[in-house]
Amino acid sequence: MDSGKKTAAAIEVALADSNSIMLSALSEFFDRDPRFSLVATASTAEGFLEAVLRVPVAVGVIDWTLPMLGGEKLIEILRAQVSAPRVVVYSHGEGREVPRRAMAAGAAGFCARSESPENLLNITADVANGQMVFPFLDVRELRQDPMYSLTERERTLLTALAQGRTNKQLAHDFSISINTVKFHLRNLFEKLSVNNRAQAIAFYYSSIVGQSSQLPEMPSGGSKDT
Repeated sequence: MDSGKKTAAAIEVALADSNSIMLSALSEFFDRDPRFSLVATASTAEGFLEAVLRVPVAVGVIDWTLPMLGGEKLIEILRAQVSAPRVVVYSHGEGREVPRRAMAAGAAGFCARSESPENLLNITADVANGQMVFPFLDVRELRQDPMYSLTERERTLLTALAQGRTNKQLAHDFSISINTVKFHLRNLFEKLSVNNRAQAIAFYYSSIVGQSSQLPEMPSGGSKDT
């Protein structure tokens, strides 16, 4: 294909990959396809974020393990931006976990590195046209797991709770007021369908660390601790 013969409606794309060889190869694939106009490349999540906020593009193709923020955090940050690109994660992860986490974070598509570059190009074009493109995932399962409904702040607070932090300590750690801590905890408890800190901590270990068999049974009653 002739890179000089781009169509008038070429899809503007930005790429991010910490592997310089992979980034160069991806750049060539996209640059040679007349459906796309390659606007920016980056080797870090921060570099990608800076580029797409400065020059908005339709689609961003990123590696899941980008330094320093990582792909998951990058997608969550982009989701809050008005002019953010739709994101395709191009990464290792032929299993279900990475595609599922990418979808939960707000990505619009996933393509495993084991697939052909042509498939990545087609997925990117489909995402630019408004489609969600993922390997088979049971969306009902995704929605049933309340961990995927938590914001980044709520997940961080839950981890801190599991470390035994008090409300006062949380307020200091996150530079927020105790009332704001209570607000976040109320939302956290509601999303997890728990009544107090002890039950939230039990949920953390059963769902995140996978040690539910080692934990004592938590009481179902008790007042909300906010």
